[in-house]
Amino acid sequence: MSSSVTSRPTALYGGQAGRRITVRDIAAAKERGERWPMVTAYDAMTARIFDEAGIPVLLVGDSAAMVVYGYDSTLPVSVDDLMPLTAAVVRGSSRALVVADLPFGSYQASPQQALETAVRFMKEAGAHAVKLEGGRRVLPQVEALVSAGIPVMAHLGLTPQSVNAFGGYRVQGRGQSGDELMADAKDLEAAGAFSVVLECVPADLAERVTTSLSIPTIGIGAGPSTDAQVLVWQDLMGLTERPAKFVKKYSNLAEEMDRAVRAFADEVAGGAFPTPEHSYH
Repeated sequence: MSSSVTSRPTALYGGQAGRRITVRDIAAAKERGERWPMVTAYDAMTARIFDEAGIPVLLVGDSAAMVVYGYDSTLPVSVDDLMPLTAAVVRGSSRALVVADLPFGSYQASPQQALETAVRFMKEAGAHAVKLEGGRRVLPQVEALVSAGIPVMAHLGLTPQSVNAFGGYRVQGRGQSGDELMADAKDLEAAGAFSVVLECVPADLAERVTTSLSIPTIGIGAGPSTDAQVLVWQDLMGLTERPAKFVKKYSNLAEEMDRAVRAFADEVAGGAFPTPEHSYH
């Protein structure tokens, strides 16, 4: 076979590339119309499971504020809170692109602040890309990071770090604000973002944004037409008590964990555990 013949591209989801996924792989998937999943991860063990399942992108989300640290919003979590989680996910995975969320207050002040924060995530935690929220107001930050060689995932629609400005968790992008979101998306693409998350926006708007951009869109509560979909893993596994409307439960891990820990506790209380089989001699 001629050496000029190129091999068939490896599928983003479930493929066995033998190396880390890169932003070039993400772009290529968009070009060939491949849809792919992204899930959150916050520790090495779950990162390994998701990585071995073929999930191409793992997001160390500021949602850790709620699912790891027990806060009622994403706002309190800090860079120092997310750094060890990001490092753990990188160590636990071998193929997935690991994206670190820049938490509230760590990039809004200036492009220089954003660069300093992102550099820490890349150098100290080993992240392969970062994510930040906002449209045209953060274009200088996006441009500064991209110029420094840091891949940026953008985030539009319901941006949880701005929940107080929105007056709560509400669908974004209806009416005239949909045109503004479209303009934001195009400007973020022009600034160099390699993808954009669309959260809680009408499905028809998400479809229009997706077809208008050459970079992939990642939906969460944005309908079926985005290039990718993301969920918080505790939501899709059934650990969350009151998940959002857009969440589909693929398991009831909360029920299974309850059953297992009660079985362990009952055996300890009744003297059935440990048996000789589980004791050293």
